Parts: sequence; structure tokens; C-alpha cells
Amino acid sequence: MSAGGEHLKDEGSKRQTVLAGGAAGLISRFCIAPLDVVKIRLQLQVHSLSDPLSHQTINGPIYKGTRSTMQDIVRQEGITGLWKGNVPAELMYVCYGALQFTAYRTITQALEQMGPYRLPQSAESFVSGALAGGIATATTYPLDLLRTRFAAQGNERIYRSLSSSLREIAQQEGTKGFFRGCSAAVVQIVPYMGLFFTAYEGFRPVLAQWEQLPLGTGDAAAGVLASVIAKTGVFPLDLVRKRLQVQGPTRTRYVHRNIPEYTGVMQSIGLILRTQGVRGLYRGLTVSLLKAAPASAITMWTYERALKMLQETGILA
Repeated sequence: MSAGGEHLKDEGSKRQTVLAGGAAGLISRFCIAPLDVVKIRLQLQVHSLSDPLSHQTINGPIYKGTRSTMQDIVRQEGITGLWKGNVPAELMYVCYGALQFTAYRTITQALEQMGPYRLPQSAESFVSGALAGGIATATTYPLDLLRTRFAAQGNERIYRSLSSSLREIAQQEGTKGFFRGCSAAVVQIVPYMGLFFTAYEGFRPVLAQWEQLPLGTGDAAAGVLASVIAKTGVFPLDLVRKRLQVQGPTRTRYVHRNIPEYTGVMQSIGLILRTQGVRGLYRGLTVSLLKAAPASAITMWTYERALKMLQETGILA
């Protein structure tokens, strides 16, 4: 992986790399959109699956697992239901990638100028990654919120279009309406980065000794395992973020009409623990982990081919 990684870094101009990365993100996002919609629907589901009696008062669908949830959405809302929220999500991916890339580069260069007070390289990567992720997350958060709200819509269309959603949220909820749950999203970045790098550095030397791994290299396998651990560790914050994003005047109009009223991160976690137990904080985790592998595979496949095409045509050389 290291040799291949160094080779990739030498290929193409910076502009070609950014364009190829953007194309990879867009296509990858489109392909995994159905899994993302399923994840959001499961994260917003608050009623118990093990207690049939609790279903009697539910006005809305009852989802049980990734496959059946996907089938239910197609049956009740049509195939396009699996791509609800894809437009703001695509915009978010493009803007997020550009901001993260720019911020990471700027912060890294600033840290390199600290002279005798310079941090170890691993610490620089962690600080740069966490700050860049936080900046990109906060800046693109309104698009993330819109992605969730569109994906949470059932057959009743709360928002007719991207422009109308922006207008209605601004009129009904004000500027703060676009940033519901943003604190959970930003706070999620630091522990995610910490867990990822800690797990990655722990797994890498062990897996490097194994030959003929199904993922090709020890680095790739270590990256997948680290991603699973990190995603699992911070998943409750991701779930809380989704619950907070659908608060406001439209809370009872989404496909799940019994979403409780949450007012903050800690209050949300406490309420979920009291009413749904620890398992309630991990609804949708399985599909979240399932979409990581195809997303990475599609991203890399598209990136390599897009970059090769740009090089052959000389575009942005």
C-alpha cells in the first residue's frame, strides 16, 4: 500500500487529483445513497422492535433490518424513494471534500512553521485532520441537515424542492434551524480521528505480516478494521445528530411520526438510554458499516479511472 500510495501521489496535477476525487465522491455517493436512506430511516425509528404491543399506536412504517427496510421503501414510495435527499448530499460531498482538502493543507503548512515547538508527525496529522474535518463539517452542515430531512420524508412531501426547503426553514426556524445537531457532528470528528488512527497504527504492524489478504494489503485491511471500530465508537453521536436534525415544526410529519422532542446532545442521549436502552443508540449501525466497503471500492475505482482519463486528455494538466 505504501509503495502504491507513493506512486498515486506522483500521478497527475493537483487540479486533476481534486477533480478526479470529486467525480469519485459524486458517483460513490449516488451508488450508496439507498443504504444511506435506509440508515437514516433506522436511526430515526424509536419504537421497540421486540414488543409487538408497542406497534399498535404507531402511525408509520416499522422497519426491521437493511433488506426488508429497502423493500418496504420501494413498495411504499417507489424506487426513487431510495434516493431521497441525494441532491443536497451530492452538493455536501463536493463542498465537504473541497473544504477539507483546502483546510487540511493550510493547517498542515501552518503546523510545519512551528519550528522547535513542532508536533510529532502523527500528532500533526491528527490535529490537521480533526480541525479540517470540523471546519468542513460545520460549513456544509445545512446540506447535511437537508439530506436527512429529505431522506426522512415518506409519501407526504414536506419540502417540494431544495430551494423551497431553504426558504421554508429560514422562515419557520431561522438561521439556527439549519444547524440543529451541529454540535454533535463537530464533536464526533475528534474521537473518530483518534479512534481511527489509534486502531490503524495498532493493526497495521500485525496485519503486515499476513500474506494474501482478501483486501490486497495489510494497510488496506488495517484501514477497514480501524474504520469499523471508529464508526462504531462514535455512532451514538451520529444517531443523535439525525434525531436533532428533524426537530422543529415538521418533526411529526416525517415517515416516523413519533420522533420525540430532543433539545440537546446530552439530553438526547439520556432520553434514548432511558426509553430504548443502549441498543437504541446503535440503530442503523449494521447498514452504516455495510456501506463503508462498497463506498470505498467505488470511490477508488472511479478515482483511478477518472484520473487516468484526465491525464490522457491533458485536462487541467
